[in-house]
Amino acid sequence: MKGYVNIPGSIYCRLCRECGARPIIARVSDIGYVVKCSNNDNHYQTMPGLIDIEDWNNHNTITAAPIDFNIKSRLAW
Repeated sequence: MKGYVNIPGSIYCRLCRECGARPIIARVSDIGYVVKCSNNDNHYQTMPGLIDIEDWNNHNTITAAPIDFNIKSRLAW
């Protein structure tokens, strides 16, 4: 037995923000399950308990840099 379950493609989940791998569901002894990166255990993983794909998606969102509306004031004409 592998010790983990692949998340079906029909379930929306974001890729790991560190390496781009699709996450897996792994059992943590008697505590419960975690959603974690399939490539590296040091990348983000959810807290042990119920399978929380929403938490995984929230922590693996890449936010855009803030827009600087005062860029013209810094340009040298």
